[in-house]
Amino acid sequence: MMKFLVIGLLRDRQRSLFPILIVAIGVWITVFLQAYIAGFFSDLIDSTARFSTGHVKVMSRAYAENEDQRPNDLALLGVDQITTDLQQNYPDMTWVKRIQFGGLLDIPDETGETRSQGPVAGMGVDLLSPTSSEIAVLNIEKAIVSGRLPQNPGEILISDKLARKLEVQLGETATLLSSTMHGSMTMYNFTVVGTIRFGVLAMDRGAMIADITDIQQALDMVDASGEILGYLENRIYIDEKAAAIVNKFNADYLEVEDEFGPVMGKLKELSNLSEYFDMVDYFSGILVSVFVLVMSIVLWNAGLLGGLRRYGEVGIRLAIGEYKGQVYRSMIYESVLIGIVGSIIGTGLGLGSAYWLQVKGLDISSLMRNVNMMFPTVIRADITSETYYIGFFPGLFATVLGTALSGIGIYKRQTAQLFKELGV
Repeated sequence: MMKFLVIGLLRDRQRSLFPILIVAIGVWITVFLQAYIAGFFSDLIDSTARFSTGHVKVMSRAYAENEDQRPNDLALLGVDQITTDLQQNYPDMTWVKRIQFGGLLDIPDETGETRSQGPVAGMGVDLLSPTSSEIAVLNIEKAIVSGRLPQNPGEILISDKLARKLEVQLGETATLLSSTMHGSMTMYNFTVVGTIRFGVLAMDRGAMIADITDIQQALDMVDASGEILGYLENRIYIDEKAAAIVNKFNADYLEVEDEFGPVMGKLKELSNLSEYFDMVDYFSGILVSVFVLVMSIVLWNAGLLGGLRRYGEVGIRLAIGEYKGQVYRSMIYESVLIGIVGSIIGTGLGLGSAYWLQVKGLDISSLMRNVNMMFPTVIRADITSETYYIGFFPGLFATVLGTALSGIGIYKRQTAQLFKELGV
């Protein structure tokens, strides 16, 4: 039977070509969109984790309540000991101290007077320690546009866009004007040794990266930092693992009533991305359901048109003794073959398109000028294990459903009517 069906489909292109094309196109779109959505949210989560929240973040309770303001006057104290304890209790994780700060970057002329000035969103990270993971976490080496990494105290990196705006040259002095942890004004001189572009618009507008020791001195924050970020193994965020670590840590410090006592939160809560996480979980199902419905309607109509042409064939098969159920089932088997072939072709096309987007990327920076989120300006797809099989759901199910619906029209006809249409 299967050999007969395969030969029939190969010889009668009108019966197979159009349905296979419809299935292939639908599966192609489904596979590509799944990879695109996976890449979109993967990049969004990765950027947020690297630059803002980590997978988990430790702050003082007072700092956590006003986190959006980056209130360094409420910073966590004794961070060296806390970081050591975290590394001992969670050795599989990477822990880093960071200070987020704002201020003005002043570029003086030859006489020491202000030549240009602009606001900066600064970050103090560990750049100079031999064992530091921050250069890899923030991908700083690949982000450098000109110059080099800081190698000595007092050296900084600034965004390439800010450097061009301030017309600052590499090796020139830049003065940070900001406020200390205790609320007083501070001025601290740095040397600009490189410019960077992360591909994240919120960072590329006016970023300043300095060694955390320099920032601690500049802001009078010795053994203090606003945040301690933790990254799970291989820097892959798993919400269940993060939640377990957060619950254990907060339970250990539950009896500490000091407002400057440490508290931990996870990426999903700190970044306001919980709704996006839920959207990722549901969107794949919605995507498949929509394409199953649309493709079923298209294939149903195609089946009805094809069925009109096949009334004669059905009449002959009934005349030679086949039962209606046998004819109906053979049509279902045909649709399974068409669905498999179309799904394989569509999945191949979808994977090829997704791979191109994953490697090349799509620059949307011109559309993101007013966006302040940690949002990547280059969109890339992400081919996951789900990408390889998700297209078979609409490809097979829609084809079988469309044939089943259209086949009922023939199945319910009287045999005499089929013979009449056959012209016997």
